[in-house]
Parts: sequence; structure tokens; C-alpha cells
Amino acid sequence: MAAFWQQRGRRQENGGLGSVIDGLGSVFDVLLANARLVLGVSGAAVLAIATLAVKRLIDRATSPRDEGDPKAEQKSLEDSWQDLALIKTTPKPPKKQRREDLSEPLLSPARPVVPDPRSSSAPLGAPQVKSSPLRCLTLQEKLLSHSSQLAVPEFQVSLVPQLARSICSQLQNFLRNKFPELPFGRLFLSGALLDGLEVLAADHIHLMLPVVLDAGLWSLISGEDTVVRNPQYWVIKRIDLGYFPRGCSPWDRFIVGRYLSSSVLNETLHKLLVASINWPAIGGLLGCAIHPVVASRELKLEVKHDQVDLNITLFPVVEMDDKVLLAVPPEGLVENLWLESFYRAEVSRVKELDAADSGARQLCLRILNSICKSQPRLHKLGGSPLTHIILHLSDTASDWAEESLADRFQQVLEELVASLEKGVLPSYFNSKINLFSGLLEEEIDEMGFVLYRAISEPEVLLK
Repeated sequence: MAAFWQQRGRRQENGGLGSVIDGLGSVFDVLLANARLVLGVSGAAVLAIATLAVKRLIDRATSPRDEGDPKAEQKSLEDSWQDLALIKTTPKPPKKQRREDLSEPLLSPARPVVPDPRSSSAPLGAPQVKSSPLRCLTLQEKLLSHSSQLAVPEFQVSLVPQLARSICSQLQNFLRNKFPELPFGRLFLSGALLDGLEVLAADHIHLMLPVVLDAGLWSLISGEDTVVRNPQYWVIKRIDLGYFPRGCSPWDRFIVGRYLSSSVLNETLHKLLVASINWPAIGGLLGCAIHPVVASRELKLEVKHDQVDLNITLFPVVEMDDKVLLAVPPEGLVENLWLESFYRAEVSRVKELDAADSGARQLCLRILNSICKSQPRLHKLGGSPLTHIILHLSDTASDWAEESLADRFQQVLEELVASLEKGVLPSYFNSKINLFSGLLEEEIDEMGFVLYRAISEPEVLLK
């Protein structure tokens, strides 16, 4: 009888607890059914594993076991710890993104991990290695790094002169056939590329067309002694007309008021380049496309090759009395003026000075030219003005070694700003000539503003 009531009591306990477990099971089933919608795939998986472990714990707690079997009890405990371990090792669902997290980049830079000194496994007496901070480059290092990026591609160094010489030869033959009576000299190339001063790209080159004059029929008069009052220009006057009347010189056809007109000569050559030469045929022969620039005061050719785009400018040049004069008249009504060029003397002098003291003048000049070439507001400073500034500084600053490049670079900027403030940059070869005379006041102000800001932080020009 006692055994009967004991067995009945157990069934009642089991029945009451079983109903609770059935209720919990139904709740878990509902949660699992909707977990994927509420928590997502990862959250549903975590909830399912946790629910399974809890149900197994409850089943073992309510299932009858043999009280006299110690092995069964030990096995039940081991299963319970395994279930708890299963719950602990279940991966946590990913944290829900906040609104502000969406604005962060997906690939954010790695942040340095600050080690916890308490969790460090290194022995107390072991030396700790300290990470060195990032070192800022000096202006000297930045200039040298910038200069290493200025080299013209090798294929352009070889291709551009070769292509220009081929065009030069074709033009020379045409001029001889068209004007056999005009004593043009032999065309030759000129420009920074041939002198090792070109930077970034070989995209332009000059063709020099010598105009050979009889010294007994022509003489030079400085522009300073004419109505223009500009020593940078010269006029070429026809002399001895009483003994040698017009027609004695083949260049008399280009005379305007007893002076050899650079404008008339340029107009004749411009018509020749635009209308008389079969450039498509010449371009097909040389493997490129050649187009004369019609709407330009200069004598320009645009050359398009598969590997390079090149601009060629033709300059009639007169060499008399140690002067090199180009047919580049100023804008305006004066059409008889010839511009004196110092390019040949500039390059020769800079190379001579560098050879004497192993200086870095050419390197400094290339860096400055690259800056002016890459910044449109400084474009008109490139070339001759920079060279004359460096030549002036060479008379006062003796240390032009590469180790002093940063100091000389800074000094060039200061001298340029001072010259722009005065609006005067005297020529190194003729102090009467102001190399800034052709600039507008607005251009001088703009260039001065850019360089003035760069004096305190020269690195901005290298960006």
C-alpha cells in the first residue's frame, strides 16, 4: 500500500512538472518559429542551440533514474556540463549597426592595439622594444624625391628629336625649292630637351631657321634708341641704299621703312606652312599626323604620334654682332622689332658654373621649371626668368652643392617674390632689360601672391 502511494505521488509530480515543460516547449516552438524573422539567421541559430541545451537539462532533471547506480548519476552530470559548455561556446550574434557606423568607411585604417601591461607575458627584466614615431621628411629630402620624378620617359627622349629632325629636313627641302633665292641657313633644333633641362614630358621643341644677312648691307640698332625705348628689342636697318639700291639684297622684299620686318617675314612663312606644304603626305611618310596652327601669331605645328603629342615652333633667327635675334615682335603696331634671345648664353653659363663647383643649379632649375609647368598661374615664370634669378644668386651665394639644395631653393623663392614686388627682374647679361616688362600687373600680383604664401611652406609647391 505504501509502495502504491509512493508510486502515485511520483506520477503526480511528474504529471505537474510535465505540463509545465509542455507549456515551455510550446513557447520555445513559437519562439523558434519566429526567431528567424525577429533575430535573423544567426540569432535564430543561437536561440535554437540554447533552447535545445536547456530542454535536455530539464529532461534529465525530471526523468527517473536508478538511485543506486552511481555511473548513471556521473553520466548525467557529465552531460549537463557538456550542455553548459555548448551554451558558453555558442558565438554571439553580430552587434546591430548604429546609424553613425554607416558613415564610416568599410576598410578603415587599422588602429594600433594598446597592450595591457597587466596581461603582458614578457618577463619583468626583459627590455621592451619601443615603436619609433613616423619621421617627417625635410625640405631637402622632399626636393630630392620630387626631382627623381621629373625625368622625361626614355622613349620620348629618343623619339621626339628624331621626329623633329625628320620634319625639319622636309621643311628645309621645301624652302629651298620654294625660295631658292633666299639664303636660309640650315634648320636646327633647340630647346630644353636637347640641353638636359626638360622636365616631365617632351611635348615641345623649337626649330630655328637662320636668316643669313650681308653685314655690309644691314646694321643693328638697339630698341632703346627707337620710339619703343625697350633694350630687349632690336631693329635691323638696311644701309647704303645709295650705293646698293633695293634689290641688291634678297631680303629687301621684307623691308618696311628701311627696316627688315619680322612681322612680314612671319606672315610669309605662316602662309607657307598653312597653305603650301602637303603636311598629310609628310605625316603619312613619317608615321604621324601634322597640322599647322592657323589661328596663332607664332609659327606652330601640332604633331600627333602614337607615342607622343608634340608642339613645334618655328623661329626665324638672325645672328649678327654677337647678338641672337628672333622674329618675335611685340603685340602692337610696331612690326620691325626683333627680340634678343639669351637662351644659348643662359644654358652655357649655368652648365659652366655647375662644372666649376659641382653645383646643383641645373637640378634646382629643373625643379622650379616643373613647378611652373604644373601650375598655370606660374607658367610665365618658367624658363628664362628662373635661369636669370639663379645666375644672379650664383654671384652672391657660393655654396651650390646638392646638400644645400633646400637653402638655395628657399632663397630663389625669396628673390622671386622680391622681384615681383618691384615688378623688375634685370637680365643677367644686360641690366637694362627688365624680364618682367611683358607681364601684366594682374599676372605679377597673382604670381607674387602664390610664391609669397610658399615662402613659409615651400612644400606646397611640390604637391
